[in-house]
Amino acid sequence: MATYLVTGGAGFIGSNIVDELLRRGQRVRVLDNFSTGREENVAEFESRVELIRGDVRDEDAVDRAVQGADYVLHQAALASVPRSIADPTANNQVNTQGTLNVLIAAKHHGVRRVVYASSSSVYGDSQELPKVETMTPNPKSPYAVAKLAAEYYCRVYGELHGLATVSLRYFNVFGPRQDPGSQYSAVIPLFVKALLEGRAPHIHGDGEQSRDFTFISNVVNANLLACEANVTGARVYNIACGGRYTLNQLFAALRDRIGSRVEPVYGPARPGDVKHSMADIGRIQKDLGYHVGVSFEEGIDRTVQWYQTVGLKSLG
Repeated sequence: MATYLVTGGAGFIGSNIVDELLRRGQRVRVLDNFSTGREENVAEFESRVELIRGDVRDEDAVDRAVQGADYVLHQAALASVPRSIADPTANNQVNTQGTLNVLIAAKHHGVRRVVYASSSSVYGDSQELPKVETMTPNPKSPYAVAKLAAEYYCRVYGELHGLATVSLRYFNVFGPRQDPGSQYSAVIPLFVKALLEGRAPHIHGDGEQSRDFTFISNVVNANLLACEANVTGARVYNIACGGRYTLNQLFAALRDRIGSRVEPVYGPARPGDVKHSMADIGRIQKDLGYHVGVSFEEGIDRTVQWYQTVGLKSLG
């Protein structure tokens, strides 16, 4: 039985990874400072994990958390392009320096592999679709810059120190436990919350921007495959479904599923946002045996059902 450290394990993605690891009978440790992670997300499994309340910016806390771990699933981050524009310093401290702290500790303690949560935002606004890992990155926000810098640290630690790393470039992850309560929340929980409350959601721009929306279970599966894969060195993979939907199509799907007649309100496009995004997932399919287990449509159904039954009550 291996020991897995999940940084940001009280967050949306991290807590879903913890759930699956526990289901598989693994030993799990969580490092989280609960700045964006939620107590509700760990309540169901807190007695079955080793929970360390600490910050990835704190070198001592990171070192303590990494010691004895076989694998590190590094999900801790300050997400959101707008948040990074508003506070680039905090963005850099958490997303870049925090990742470097994890890599330093992982090297020191002989971790087998670090799986790092990167972002599709590193591709920027290139018109080329789908996005392939060999494309030249072109970050357009402090968030994207920090995520890319951390990827480079993963690569360098692989080249200099032999630390095996896998960077997963997430494309618009959604699903249960995603918090709609912040101004920096992702679009799907914001849309769902507004529709369930009978309010008009706000769409930035004309709604024709498109995204490769990826249900959470696909991301969880990719993280665990990345731990188990027979690959060496530092690897980078897209994690998505290989399709794209516009925000207008997304809104229509959610409205139909919820049974609402509300119309959206359109406003100016947000600085730093890219127009279109879609992943080529051929590399991760070939190297890791990844496949899309839950489609966009099924993911929307599961997500809406969760918010209708427990989500808004628990998230507020």
